[in-house]
Amino acid sequence: MLTRDFGLTETQRDFRSLAAEFVDNEIVPHVRDWDRAERVDPGIVKRLGELGILGLMLPEEYGGVEADMLSYTLVTEELGRGDSSVRGIVSVSLGLVSKTIATHGTEEQKAEWLPRLAAGEALGCFALTEPGTGSDAGSVSTRARRDGGDWVIDGAKIFITNGTVADVALVFARTGEKGLTAFLVPTDTPGFTATEIHGKLGLRGQATAELTLEGVRVPDTARLGEEGRGLGIALGTLSRGRISVAAGAVGLAQGAVDAAVRYAKERTQFGKPIASFQLVQELLADSEVDVRTARLLTHQVARMADAGASPKEYATDASVAKYHASEAAVRVSNNCLQVFGGYGYIDEYPVGKYLRDARVLTLYEGTSQVQKLIIGRALTGVDAMN
Repeated sequence: MLTRDFGLTETQRDFRSLAAEFVDNEIVPHVRDWDRAERVDPGIVKRLGELGILGLMLPEEYGGVEADMLSYTLVTEELGRGDSSVRGIVSVSLGLVSKTIATHGTEEQKAEWLPRLAAGEALGCFALTEPGTGSDAGSVSTRARRDGGDWVIDGAKIFITNGTVADVALVFARTGEKGLTAFLVPTDTPGFTATEIHGKLGLRGQATAELTLEGVRVPDTARLGEEGRGLGIALGTLSRGRISVAAGAVGLAQGAVDAAVRYAKERTQFGKPIASFQLVQELLADSEVDVRTARLLTHQVARMADAGASPKEYATDASVAKYHASEAAVRVSNNCLQVFGGYGYIDEYPVGKYLRDARVLTLYEGTSQVQKLIIGRALTGVDAMN
C-alpha cells in the first residue's frame, strides 16, 4: 500500500519485508495454538536471532545489525501484526534490555551479554514494576545494600515480561539515599525466583512473571551505570520503549483491519457481502483512519530519534504516539470484532485475540493516564500530580 511506503528508503522496506515474510510464514500459522497453550514455541527466539531481529540497532562488534529507529519500528509493527506476544518478547529483550546495556554498559558488560542476546541464545527481562509500585517508578522499594565488593538485593517485582525465560534481569533497586541503581542480575543467581502468572486476558503466549529476590548477591561489576542514576536510565529506556509499544499497537490494529476487510468481503447476509453495507464500511473506515494516524505519529517520533534527538527530547512525542496508538488499537480491534459479529467472539477467528491483546497496551510502559500527564505537563509546564 502506497501510504505505508511513503518516505521509506529501500533498506527500510527490506527490513519490513523480511519481518513480514517471517511473520506470515512462522508466526501467523501458530498464533491460535500458542494463545491456547499460553506459550509460544521457544524455538521462535532462536529464529529471531538468526534473522538479526534481536540484534537490530546493536553494535556490530557484538553481533548486532546496523539499523535506524524507523527500521526497528517497521519490524516491530510487523511483529505486532502477527502476534503481540512475540512482539513483546522482542520489545523487552532487545528494546528495554539489550539497547540499555549498549547505551550504559561497560565494555565487559557488553561483551558478556550482547552477543548472546543478539543471537537469541539468551533473553532479558526489565524488572522495574513492583506489587505496590506501578506508574510511580520513583517509589521502588526493592533495596540493594553494599556488602564488601558486592551488592545484596532484596525485593519483589511483578508483571515482568520474559521473567521465567530470561537469562538476565535488568533490576532497579533503591540504594540508600542515592535513589535507584540498575543491576544486571543473572537469573540463575541464588535467591532469584521467577513464578509465571497464568490466566491473563491477553498476551497469553508471552511469559509474564512475578520475581522474588531474597539475598541475591551480585558483584559491583553487575551495576549498570552510576550508583543512584537508575531512575534516569529507566525513564530514558521507557521513552524509547514507548515507540516500540506504539509500533506494536499499529501492527495489531492493521492486522485487525486486514482480517475484518477479508471477512466483510466473504461473509454474505441478505444475499450480498456485508462489505456492501454502509454501517460495516463505516466501522472499517473509522478503523483505517485510526491506523493511519497512529502510524504517522509513531513514524514521526522514530524519525526524531534517527535525526539525533535524545530520549529526553522526544519523550513527549513518544507519549503522544504511545497514547494514541494504544487507544486506537483498542478502538480498531473492537470495531473489527463488530464486523465479525458472533464469529468474532470465538478464537477460530483472529479478531478476538487482537482485542484481548490490545487492551494491555494502554496499561504497560505507562498507562494512558500517565501519558496524558506527561503531555499535559509539557504543554503547561505544570505538574498535575502536585
